[in-house]
Amino acid sequence: MQTGDSVQAVGLRAIRTGRLHLLPLAVEHAAEMAEVLSDPKLHTFIGGAPHTPPALRSRYERLVAGSPEPSETWCNWVIQLRDEGRLVGTVQATIATGRRAAAAEIAWVVGTPWQRRGIATEATRGLIACLQRHGVQAIFAHIHPDHRASAAVAAAAGLAPTAHRQEEEVRWELPPTPLPAGSAAPA
Repeated sequence: MQTGDSVQAVGLRAIRTGRLHLLPLAVEHAAEMAEVLSDPKLHTFIGGAPHTPPALRSRYERLVAGSPEPSETWCNWVIQLRDEGRLVGTVQATIATGRRAAAAEIAWVVGTPWQRRGIATEATRGLIACLQRHGVQAIFAHIHPDHRASAAVAAAAGLAPTAHRQEEEVRWELPPTPLPAGSAAPA
């Protein structure tokens, strides 16, 4: 496993995939992202309502400042279509490092006009690959049982549903990656 410093650095780096740039979240993204996330349908399963640009700016200020918990790192990226330079969604990982191995809860959202194009799947796969490169092997997401689109993204990214529930949501986990031959498990 990588050091805590390496895990904290995860969210400071851009991630590149075939069609996307995952750019570290900045407060300046709030105005464009408020428009991207303005469809109330995006809140069907997570609750709440779309943020106004000032409210989203305030939220992004808190996210960029980081978690007040020393054993938790907040990593947030905006999803940018590389060819268009347009922001279309976000991915995030909350990494807990207070255990024997780092664990990350991930989430994603893509604005309604850009859904059904594989963007969430591609971004989530890129996020998972980045987390794994930094030693995070326990990766999971919580998904409402009726949210078929998010379940499809999770499955396409390699996560599988478990019997565990958090509130109404099903916990989806990435199956453990086997250690290379001759490697020792972390102590």
